[in-house]
Amino acid sequence: MATNTPDLTKQAPRSPRVRLGGYVILPRMLDKGRALLAGTIGEYKYACPLDEEFIDFAGVDANALKKQLAAGKGDGDILKWIETHAKHPRTGAEIETWSAWQERRGPNNPDSRDYFNELHKKVAPKRADVASWFELLDVDDYVSYGGKT
Repeated sequence: MATNTPDLTKQAPRSPRVRLGGYVILPRMLDKGRALLAGTIGEYKYACPLDEEFIDFAGVDANALKKQLAAGKGDGDILKWIETHAKHPRTGAEIETWSAWQERRGPNNPDSRDYFNELHKKVAPKRADVASWFELLDVDDYVSYGGKT
């Protein structure tokens, strides 16, 4: 296992805004995958719907990616693996556009809107500035580890 395996029972994974190779979501997904393999994932989920946004865009298999993590590869080696094995090779401009869109994306159907509103009410009921999934995840991570909104 990589030495940078986070214990997600004690700290949040990286923000979905953090980028690797220009991709948002990917560093967070790697944190969750490493924690899953180490048995320290807590309440987080690997290959959750947010992770699937990256998986679908890049065209990689979540289980194959997890095998790379199990081999102890660091972020840079994982990025090289993705660039080599992606079913949908992307240009820098495509990655930048997709990442910028992901940063602003909110719920897009009634079920996801209900879930979003329920979680928002639970973690930051007085925060009117939370409109995107990334904003909600950041505040949820903050509150989950003792922060006050």
